[in-house]
Amino acid sequence: MKRPEDRYFDELTQQELWTRYCGFLDLGTKEFMEIQEELLLDQIDRVWPSPLGRRLIGSHKPASVDEFRQVVPITTYEDYAADLQDRRADSLAFAPSLWCHSSGRMGQFKWIPHSADFLERANKACVSIITLASAGSRGKIDFRPGFHFLLVLPPAPYVSGALIDSLSEHISFQSIPPRDSASKVPFQQRVADGFQIALREGVDVIAAISSVLVKMGEQFEGQARRTKLSASMLHPAVLSRLLKARLRAQRERRPMLPKDLWPSKAIITAGMDTAIYKAAIRKYWGSEPYEFYSCAETMMLAIQGWNKKGLYFLPDIAFFEFIPEGEAIRIEEDPSYQPRTLLLDEVEEGQLYEVVISHFYGMPLLRYRMRDLVRFAGLQDPDTGIKLPHMQFQRRVGETIDLAALARLDERTLWQAIANTGLRHVDWAAIKEYDGEQAYLRLYIELKEQVDEERVAQMVDEQLRIIDVDYCDLDSYLGLQPVRVTALPAGCFDRYTERQRRAGADPARLKPAHINASPETLRMLLSTEE
Repeated sequence: MKRPEDRYFDELTQQELWTRYCGFLDLGTKEFMEIQEELLLDQIDRVWPSPLGRRLIGSHKPASVDEFRQVVPITTYEDYAADLQDRRADSLAFAPSLWCHSSGRMGQFKWIPHSADFLERANKACVSIITLASAGSRGKIDFRPGFHFLLVLPPAPYVSGALIDSLSEHISFQSIPPRDSASKVPFQQRVADGFQIALREGVDVIAAISSVLVKMGEQFEGQARRTKLSASMLHPAVLSRLLKARLRAQRERRPMLPKDLWPSKAIITAGMDTAIYKAAIRKYWGSEPYEFYSCAETMMLAIQGWNKKGLYFLPDIAFFEFIPEGEAIRIEEDPSYQPRTLLLDEVEEGQLYEVVISHFYGMPLLRYRMRDLVRFAGLQDPDTGIKLPHMQFQRRVGETIDLAALARLDERTLWQAIANTGLRHVDWAAIKEYDGEQAYLRLYIELKEQVDEERVAQMVDEQLRIIDVDYCDLDSYLGLQPVRVTALPAGCFDRYTERQRRAGADPARLKPAHINASPETLRMLLSTEE
């Protein structure tokens, strides 16, 4: 069945398609801000008459962006919970077309409404993502409606599943496995079913969590050495695909890998671990992963260009403000503090900012703290000619390990340091602990090889000194190496995941937190019990 976006691929030229889906990358900062201002003023007109809008904005409707930023306080989900948590629409400006929820941090979901107008824009942005993920250069459109889409994502009402369900109404694609089974079949079974379909029909685009892709690649590599023909493999298309894949692997004198079976045009991922897993994803799946900044609040906030490097905010998804890192720290110390914010044309290269959004298209979030910190790597990109600031997701506010008030280590920094050691490992968790009055970083890590704990600590310490300038000062101030390591028993992360699954845990909490894991989590990781 034809979908609304399908016709553009029949009617428009390549250049016109590129302009439709990727034209925002031709904007300068001035044009970006003009779009932001126009849509925010429209948003004020839409939400101010509603009960929630009046409560947040006040009895006087702001007439400008500056006035809006002066009269509306910075908000958090607690300011909306009474209206949104039970999915009530009576206080909103419009009845939502869709509700989706977050991954459930701190044991509770955040329910977010989305309007029909927003979904129209979000789905167009999804097509932008697929276009840019599959493009090798500016202006190149390398996919068409009807593409085969391998989806290894949680189902609706998680944001990823809700977005895919909505996208399927706007552009045609073949979902692998079929979407109608997503909520009824366990995750691992869905993956296995998807592989069987993909063996017959092939894959054009893959969307998955980075760490899951790597795990699937590792398992595939191990199983490929032992795979024997089964009845399901006797289909002519499957046999042909397997034969070609095996011959390719033999020519390169290595085990068969997923990339031999499915040379996909694009691999789409979200999450800050994408940068860490890039090399492994290329090894197993054959393509450079494409990253976008996803969230329940706006489904996506920023996407990469065709060179798959920095992330660019989308001008017509939400209104963006940025709290400088120092101001964000003050809010943590004093929640009543109202910080100053900057707009996109005011941010500085190399600086960290917390993202603040205001919904467009009549939905309720106004000057809402995302609690995500991003770092702007550049204010434009001379390599591509893109004239917009580009950034990288850094960490969540408050998710750090502070050592001696000198170094603030976040998940991304630790992840990079561990990856740079070259140690073969399954996963890790880190906490701050004390020896007397001295603070240390305790790293719990499941290794795939025998390495002395002190040697692991030394290797991680060496990499942290290279990556983090503030960490380098710890030795001169404290005269010590602040990393201590505990090697975890083999299989502990798999056992933890299985226990969580058996206990009925939410899919987003099957894996333990990397930073500041709870004592109960650490006890489970240290246990060898099944």
